[in-house]
Amino acid sequence: MNPIDIRPAADNEPLYTLEHCGRRITLLGTAHISQASAEKVRELIESCEYDAVAIELCPSRYNAIVNPDALAKMDLFEVIHTRKVLMVAANLALGAFQQRMAEQLDITPGAEMRAAIDCARTHHLPVLLIDREIAVTLKRCYHGVPCWQRVQLLSGLLTSAIVPRKVTTEEIERLKEGDMLESAFTQFAEQARGLYRGLIDERDSYMAARIISESDSGAHRNLLAVVGAGHLKGIRRYLDDYRDHPPAETLAGVIAKLDEMPAPSRWPALISWLVVALILGGFAVGFTQDTAIGWGMITDWIMITGGLAALGTLLAGGHLLTVGSAFLAAPLTTLNPLIGVGMITAAVEAWLRRPSIGDFSRLRADVSRLKGWWYNRVARTLLVFLFSSLGAAAGTYLAGVMIFRQLTQH
Repeated sequence: MNPIDIRPAADNEPLYTLEHCGRRITLLGTAHISQASAEKVRELIESCEYDAVAIELCPSRYNAIVNPDALAKMDLFEVIHTRKVLMVAANLALGAFQQRMAEQLDITPGAEMRAAIDCARTHHLPVLLIDREIAVTLKRCYHGVPCWQRVQLLSGLLTSAIVPRKVTTEEIERLKEGDMLESAFTQFAEQARGLYRGLIDERDSYMAARIISESDSGAHRNLLAVVGAGHLKGIRRYLDDYRDHPPAETLAGVIAKLDEMPAPSRWPALISWLVVALILGGFAVGFTQDTAIGWGMITDWIMITGGLAALGTLLAGGHLLTVGSAFLAAPLTTLNPLIGVGMITAAVEAWLRRPSIGDFSRLRADVSRLKGWWYNRVARTLLVFLFSSLGAAAGTYLAGVMIFRQLTQH
């Protein structure tokens, strides 16, 4: 085995090199919000020692950097129709968290990645995207924790994006010991092993496999990989494993396996239909006992589910007609797991208050502030989806409890 050569740089940017089949791989550990890291990236690339630059970005995140106007082209109705609202909201929350931290230090988020892209282009070097798609990572993280922690996970992500907190330069530099995504989930990362696995360990394995694959291709004899310093230890470990103990499956197989979307669990759907069956059964029993009881149950169902969904929509700043649509739709959608009230309320809100090009172009900046989620029409539509859905879910539970209490009292 060719040993790893550890060379701590004068500016404390962690730098490691290793030889693999006559080719050199250099790993540079960076802080995702650090001027020192950005300058070190430029220094290394401008040394002209490397013939390729690999960066800790997936195609989606890379596109967000090189094409910042991409959000202006987002089809909001398509996002609602394809049920990607939660994914878009999660991405915006992560971006908002990073943006707010960056603004406090007056540095562009992901400055070292931008520097790597710009310098590589200037020197006509290929840029290799070695990280896993963020949508895959978030979904695998979501499915990697117990159901009861998923609500905490989503609420923690949104909280990290909108709750103001001053961050010092020293704290930012300590991000070299972690990961930007992990930082957004600080309160859960140490407690949820499944979250850590999907967020850090799997990505370490993925990036190491991509680096070795690129090196084995023979196209690059001296590769520079720019990654968050929190990934260095894991990537080095996997690089050693892949060099000295190649996996039974090919590296392409390892990558494909880590790219797999988790299979959706059948239990949530089964439980949803079971709840519907119990509620409808409760209505039927109520009518057999007394017509007045049956109609009373239906009235309670309409008022509670519709009322709480409407309240959620109102709290999200929805249009009054959107609030009305939530009240009318919730009693029906809660009895049909195939469609959620959020899909209806978000579509109505987007139609009544159609976002302008300016709303899309300002989206990332607006959501970095608490008020911006209500001020920006795109973000507000996402909130309408989320809050009306939460209201309807709470209404289903409360109305269900009331119905069965009435049945046990007669």
